[in-house]
Amino acid sequence: MQYNNLIDGQWVATQSGKTFQSVNPADPSDSLGEFPASGEADVERAVQAADRALPAWSRTPAPVRAEILFNIGQELKRRKQDLGRLMTREMGKVLKEALGDTQEAIDMSIYLAGEGRRLLGHTTPSELPHKMNYAIRRPIGRLALITPWNFPLAIPAWKIMPTLVAGNTLVWKPSSDTPRMAYELSKICSEQGLPPGVFNLVFGSGSSVGVPLASHPKIDMISFTGSAETGRAIYQMGAQKLNKVHLELGGKNPIVVLEDGDLELALEGIIWSAFGTTGQRCTACSRLIIEDGVYDQLLDKLAEATQKLRLGDGLQPETDVGPVVNRAALEKIAHYVELGKQEGAKLLTGGEVASEGELAKGFFYRPTLFVEVKPEMTIWREEIFGPVLSIIKARDFDEAIRLANDTHYGLSSSIYTQDINKAMRAVDRLEAGMTYINSGTIGAEVHLPFGGIKDTGNGGREAGIAAIDEYSEWKTIYIDYSGKLQKAQGID
Repeated sequence: MQYNNLIDGQWVATQSGKTFQSVNPADPSDSLGEFPASGEADVERAVQAADRALPAWSRTPAPVRAEILFNIGQELKRRKQDLGRLMTREMGKVLKEALGDTQEAIDMSIYLAGEGRRLLGHTTPSELPHKMNYAIRRPIGRLALITPWNFPLAIPAWKIMPTLVAGNTLVWKPSSDTPRMAYELSKICSEQGLPPGVFNLVFGSGSSVGVPLASHPKIDMISFTGSAETGRAIYQMGAQKLNKVHLELGGKNPIVVLEDGDLELALEGIIWSAFGTTGQRCTACSRLIIEDGVYDQLLDKLAEATQKLRLGDGLQPETDVGPVVNRAALEKIAHYVELGKQEGAKLLTGGEVASEGELAKGFFYRPTLFVEVKPEMTIWREEIFGPVLSIIKARDFDEAIRLANDTHYGLSSSIYTQDINKAMRAVDRLEAGMTYINSGTIGAEVHLPFGGIKDTGNGGREAGIAAIDEYSEWKTIYIDYSGKLQKAQGID
């Protein structure tokens, strides 16, 4: 089936007529449809539509906008099972994770709908008599949203829902690896009463759609989730126009296991954090730091558990780990594994493409453990975005924290300990936007801020009340009812 862009409330073909296919990474012969390979002309149409729709939408009362978000959430809930299965087909994650991804989009829609009844500002007393001061939130304008493939419903919902409830209009460029999920979400949104032009969807590559969209003079804000390299380029495009730019970039997230930690609990959290979504999460654990006293014991447990993980199609109930998203990802992971071996790390298990039987059809890589890793090694420092976990032994708590912080990234972090003093010291000292105590590095909740420090982004946060801060701007109002010109305090 052939799908189209959504521009100004209509499903329209790209002006060039060019298309691309979306395929199942577990079996690339399974096509999920043909999608427009759009270009600058299509971006122009979409931005102009968003521009025309902005005045009326920004004046629509926020509770009315919020009701549409609530209805979107209800429709997502009604279609949750179908959307989850479709997501597994398109990007590979196992069904239970795809259903979790869908649930996060549901939760975000309903949570942000509630903000439509608040959009809280604040009042303060004036320094002068007979004068009132207060501040309110206003829309930013026309937003460019650029999203990745690994959470094809959740991450777009993080951006779309606060954009809409705050009164902005948008043009969305989804990943070319998950266009079908973008179509399904856009169709649901468009059917819940959004005026034409408020929500626009343009399929295509980063060079053909992302660049002209981010650099368009009428775009007022860019929100991007993806690689640090691309994020820097987008930041520069926004700077040329003095745009607000929100960047959510990579991670190299550590789990620290101390000697007094619950090893069975830690084992479960490590496996889930390192190999859930086949390691293709910005919050995935890719670095494990184990205190000396439990290193051998935990390593034996981890190697055994990793070897038992079952690869396969994520729709099969026995599957633990699905495919990576495409052949380029498979080759990138294999390249990093070879670098790890060349630089002297010891391969404990995995480290190869899985190609037997049905696995030969798709893009499967065996969950991989490296030991004898050094902090200067490439596999310890660079984001691999695959099922590869590097492990280091630490002498004590202080060295473990130092190793955890020895990274250019700072998204998520975790520590396993039964010592409340060490747990709270870790909260203070771990350099990350999020810290989990006795849990893995994944599992963010929609009502709390999500984001990181260092090369993980440029300081912004998504989800929670931070979403409203990110996708709106402040306007301050002064009302003087004294009947005379009052100058600033201190001027007679």
